[in-house]
Formats: sequence, C-alpha cells, structure tokens
Amino acid sequence: MKKILITGAGSYIGTSFEKYINENYAESYRVDVVDMIDGTWREKSFAGYDAVFHVAGIAHSDNGKISAEKEKLYRSVNTDLTVETAKKAKADGVGQFIFMSSAIVYGASGRIGRRKIITRDTPTSPANCYGDSKLQAERGILPLSDDRFKVCVLRPPMIYGKGSRGNFPQLEKFATKLPFFPFVKNERSMLYIGNLVEFVRLMIENGEEGIFFPQNAEYSNTSELVKMIAEANGKKIRIVKGFGWLLKIFGLFSGTVNKAFGNLAYEKEMSEYKTEYRKYDLKESIAETERR
Repeated sequence: MKKILITGAGSYIGTSFEKYINENYAESYRVDVVDMIDGTWREKSFAGYDAVFHVAGIAHSDNGKISAEKEKLYRSVNTDLTVETAKKAKADGVGQFIFMSSAIVYGASGRIGRRKIITRDTPTSPANCYGDSKLQAERGILPLSDDRFKVCVLRPPMIYGKGSRGNFPQLEKFATKLPFFPFVKNERSMLYIGNLVEFVRLMIENGEEGIFFPQNAEYSNTSELVKMIAEANGKKIRIVKGFGWLLKIFGLFSGTVNKAFGNLAYEKEMSEYKTEYRKYDLKESIAETERR
C-alpha cells in the first residue's frame, strides 16, 4: 500500500483527490492530509510517505495591479512555502513530490480572434505575480529531483467540476440565467476534476518526475460550453452571432473578457500519457458537474 500525504487542507483539488482514492482505491493507497496554515506541519515527520501531493496555495483572484502586501503573500505561500515543503519531504525520505502549478506560467489568454497554442517549445512568460509565483516555485523544487526523490510538476489549464471555483461558476450563471449568449470562435484547454485526480494517481503509481500538461481530450469553445451547461440544467439558451466585434473591443480593455472568450490551449500531443487518464469526455464531464 502506498502512503500519500496531501499538504494543504480544504483545497478543492486535494479534497477531490482524497475522496476519489478513498472511494475507488482504498485497498491500494492511504491518504493523509496536513494543514499548512498554522505552521505546526513543520513538526510533523513526513517519513514513511511515498508521495507528497502539495496543493496549498493562494488562488489567482486579482485583475490588474495588486498591492505590495498581496504580492508578498503570493511569494510567501505559492513560492516559499512550496520550496520549504519540498525540501522537508526530501529530507524526511519521501520518494516523490507532486506540485500543482498552472498554465498561467505561459501568460494570459490570447486576445479574442487570435489563436494561442502552447507547445513544449513555448517559453514561460508569466503576465502577473500569481503566474510568476508558481514559476518560481517550479524553479525552486525541480533541481531537488534525483534518483531517490522525484519532483513532478503539473501545469493544468482551467480545472472545473462540481463545487469548483474560479471562472467556471460564472459560466454556469450565464448558462442558467441568460436567454441568449454571444457566439465566439475560440479554443481553450480545460481539465475536468475527474480526469485530473486519475492523472495524479497515475503519477504516484508510476513514480513520475518532470513537467506534465494534463488536459481534456477535446478543446472547449466558450459558447458551446455555456450551451452544454444550460442543456444539462434543462434550460434553453440561444447562441447569437454578431457580437464578436463588440467582445474584441471590450477585450482591449479587460483581461476578464479575454480570459472568458480568448484563446489558450495546449497542443494535444503534450497531454498524452502512456495510460489513459481521461475517464470523461467533455459532454460527460459537464453532465457530471451539473448533476443535482
């Protein structure tokens, strides 16, 4: 039986992973969780764990310029805490450290109408403090990897599922409240939580190291996604063409608009893995997310 320690209590991803393992693989894995807020985790020995799954972090919830205090918090939690935790895991004899980074290390979404496909050769270029805090954490922990300590970094795109936070709940509101929604032609990589938790399990099972880019098998289109959500809730919504020019204008002044309607996708080959981890296609994942 492999022992896994989740560092970061109460996170959406960590809680979802713990539930998935306990419901499906309880005979093969044991999952424990440690809270990282009050500092008492430093007194806990990580010895005996095969893997540490680090999910503690400050989520990106800012648009535009942030205060010096908030920037310091991003650095302290997303970067410094991650590096400190990884070093402790290595010192205590843990075999693997898995870190939840983000596609945000490649910068903001491409503007509406401009395709943005990330490849393995695309250089990292964070557009904000949050993205840079994740990238600096990566740079602090990857050199720790060796024959006895494997560092595994995940750079997922937008993660969604029942109870998720971030942009997806906003799309749900649009889908269930509006009679119509503008059509936009875009491509976005997304990752359903049910696919992510299986991917993490495989990373642990196979003792992987390096940087990985899990995503759904299909790209998402914002307009079609909203329509799928509406249908899953028994609602009808009209997708109306002719507003693209207006969205492009708004996108010149608002990063939020580009985040919703712009383009940001991983090249699909980057996300292939030797074992299939995508248990749900896009339509199935929306149905599961909206299931009451």
